[in-house]
Amino acid sequence: MTLNRRDLLSAASGAVAGLAGCAAASPMTDSGDGTANERAVGLETIASGLRSPLAIAFAPDSDRRYIAEQRGLVHVHEDGLRDQPLLDLRESVVTGSETGLLGIALHPEFTQNRRLFVRYSSPPREGTPSNYSHTFVLAEFRVADDGRRVRPGSERTVMEIPQPQGNHNAGSIVFGPDGQLFVGVGDGGGGGDQGDGHVSDWYDPVAGGNGQDVTANLLGSILRIDVDGRDGEKGYAIPADNPLVGQAGLDEQFAWGFRNPWQLSVDQGALYAGDVGQNRYEEIDHVLRGGNYGWNVKEGRHCYQASDCPDTTLETVRGGEPLRDPVVEYPHSDRPVSGISVIIGNVYRGTAVPELQGSFVFADYRAQGRLFLADPGEGQWPTAVLPIVSGDAGKLQQVLSMGRDADGEIYVLGSGEGDGGVYRLEAAG
Repeated sequence: MTLNRRDLLSAASGAVAGLAGCAAASPMTDSGDGTANERAVGLETIASGLRSPLAIAFAPDSDRRYIAEQRGLVHVHEDGLRDQPLLDLRESVVTGSETGLLGIALHPEFTQNRRLFVRYSSPPREGTPSNYSHTFVLAEFRVADDGRRVRPGSERTVMEIPQPQGNHNAGSIVFGPDGQLFVGVGDGGGGGDQGDGHVSDWYDPVAGGNGQDVTANLLGSILRIDVDGRDGEKGYAIPADNPLVGQAGLDEQFAWGFRNPWQLSVDQGALYAGDVGQNRYEEIDHVLRGGNYGWNVKEGRHCYQASDCPDTTLETVRGGEPLRDPVVEYPHSDRPVSGISVIIGNVYRGTAVPELQGSFVFADYRAQGRLFLADPGEGQWPTAVLPIVSGDAGKLQQVLSMGRDADGEIYVLGSGEGDGGVYRLEAAG
């Protein structure tokens, strides 16, 4: 049975539903290109007893972490302090399938301004069509000086986007090095970027195409906005160097052609997106300004629902822009690096596991006691399985999200052994 992202985030008693098959990997395994990989890691438990942890943010002024659960809670986690809620949005958030509290980010000057940004699903708000599922909300909150509670009444709505269906919501929000906020937005749900809420595009062989249309809505794109400014009645400003400023298209868009960019990450100025595939291929994209990443003309590097397809748009569509290939692609079966729903991390820049230095660490929802590695370079990056040592493999039956702290250490958020938790990569021992 093929499982798409809509199946993967269905909550059971507030937690993400499990999948069968959780066998731990052996300490040596084949990489995606058939070479051997002897690297393995352990998992240091940072937090446990969580229900569907989907995002993590790290306070820059203390050893404090903010952990968001899908059901609408943001926890404060701090060494030597009992876990406590920072923010409770359970009465404001729609949950189930792929809806809920999906992303958090701290303002780059959080130490000075205490601004916390949250991405969540709300019941349909004004301006959302009556036949749509819900409203995408990006909101700002102010955190108290002690960093352990949100100031009452501080919520400010930054952005709202009507969502046709309950799936393909993406959810990740990350600040770039220039202080602008990147916002991942899925194609609107359903299958194949088609049906209610999906507009027609330039590519005739496959109907629909929010991912290929940049004029009708903000779906199927990665947005870039200035949360420190205001343009008219908007709760944000448009960076003047966004690619569609002064051209046909919606100015918020930074890149497009995405199906469900579930998670974003930034490393040394480079933006990466893990775009969840339809039913054959998963992909990781190096996201460039004005880039078109192919959906729904392509799924990964392959034609979608057609025997052949173009590598560029029509000449009448922004001058025939190229459809950019992912830097990592893996199938749903038949390879050591395989799975059903990509979960990206970042380039490892820490010191706890020196042999991972410079490798891009990622995972799949179907964890099976393992993570993955890719070696950044030109073209398509080589990939390999990164086994989790047998004593820790059972902690991760499903991987839901990943994060990286200021020291470059990688964290994995997932579920296993009865609850959800946050785990930091450590050397195998």
